Amino acid sequence: MSVFVLDTNKKPQNPVHPAKARLLLTEGKAAVFRQFPFTIILKENVLDVASNPLRIKIDPGSRETGIAVINDDSGEIIFAMELRHRGQQIKNNLESRRAVRRSRRNRKTRYRKPRFDNRTRAEGWLPPSLKSRVHNIETWVKRLCRFCNIQAISMELVRFDMQKIQNPEISGVAYQQGELMGYELREYLLEKWDRTCAYCGKTDIPLEIEHIVPKSKGGSNRVSNLTLACTVCNRKKGNKALEQFLSRKPRLLKRIQKQSKVPLKDAGAVNATRWDLFRTLKKTGLPVKTGSGGLTKFNRTTRGLHKTHWLDAACVGKSTPEKMFQIDKTVLIVKADGHGSRQMCRVNKFGFPRTTAKSTEKKVKGFQTGDIVKAVVTSGKKVGTYIGRVAVRKSGSFNIKTVDKTVQGISWKYCRLLHASDGYSYNTTC
Repeated sequence: MSVFVLDTNKKPQNPVHPAKARLLLTEGKAAVFRQFPFTIILKENVLDVASNPLRIKIDPGSRETGIAVINDDSGEIIFAMELRHRGQQIKNNLESRRAVRRSRRNRKTRYRKPRFDNRTRAEGWLPPSLKSRVHNIETWVKRLCRFCNIQAISMELVRFDMQKIQNPEISGVAYQQGELMGYELREYLLEKWDRTCAYCGKTDIPLEIEHIVPKSKGGSNRVSNLTLACTVCNRKKGNKALEQFLSRKPRLLKRIQKQSKVPLKDAGAVNATRWDLFRTLKKTGLPVKTGSGGLTKFNRTTRGLHKTHWLDAACVGKSTPEKMFQIDKTVLIVKADGHGSRQMCRVNKFGFPRTTAKSTEKKVKGFQTGDIVKAVVTSGKKVGTYIGRVAVRKSGSFNIKTVDKTVQGISWKYCRLLHASDGYSYNTTC
């Protein structure tokens, strides 16, 4: 992963190799400006080379979004990250709050007349669980623009071409009649059937598009009649009816019949937010180019790249270079955790308060919950070095959540701040 560089005026310079950044830090010519993403700031102008224009590419998803920063001229992948959203967590929290509120109002104001028609929603309103996805991406686009010379944005606007899916024989769309024929439909089915064989459940094997009701018996090419099957299961089923083929597996038969009619929840979330995200990115003032999910997969497969969120992002749009470098680089995993809760006290399962009201002071001994700290414990039962998110306590005895465990009872005196709380947690993967 390249290291972002800022000059003495906090203007972005060309990202450098980690070895070059390490040398600048060792010689005292630079200092650490930010831990995630790792950024250094120069103490003197030692890099006089003009910064190269870069492009940020985005592959929006319902649960995870891939983001990559690429140099279009050289094809080098400068930075890669996967952003994990918390839309489902927000939805669950809102439903829990609604249940507690209704229970309380039923107890306290039992005879109050219900009021439901006194609220209006602004045009283009989105549920908080969906809007958070747009806000997360917007935050990181603006953040990356501060750390490197971003001159353009590419995003995947259409995940699935629904017109092509409903009518595979459609004509008049040039790119679909060419090399991209079938990519939209296959991508949709891979998402819908979780990239597994519908009949035997095998994964990580070549899958074929299979008609639930055979075409020889009146089956259509509509997406509701299509599934994925491995070569063995596809040949074994042949032109048999689904009920005949799975006569000895009633549970599997029922599951396939049910799943074939269920719409894609995640695809619906992406489709609901895509235009709002597009308008949000346009407000940055940078040129925004778009591409479809089928084109992304076409770019990735023709370049021989494996399936990941950040590589999908690197392959978004027609601006994808023919050759890309550093495709095995370290990837920053960013998880949206939020900035805490407004709830003043915790409640039990019946909705009654079980704790006292929390303090309005967020910081304890200079730390607050969500900060990433490094604790070097030199004495006691918990001797060792711990790096992770901290949960503060008034007593000064903190909990630190590392990658694999949570360590309790660490004194604030052993802690050193690495990264102030910003609503996200970080990890890296190769």
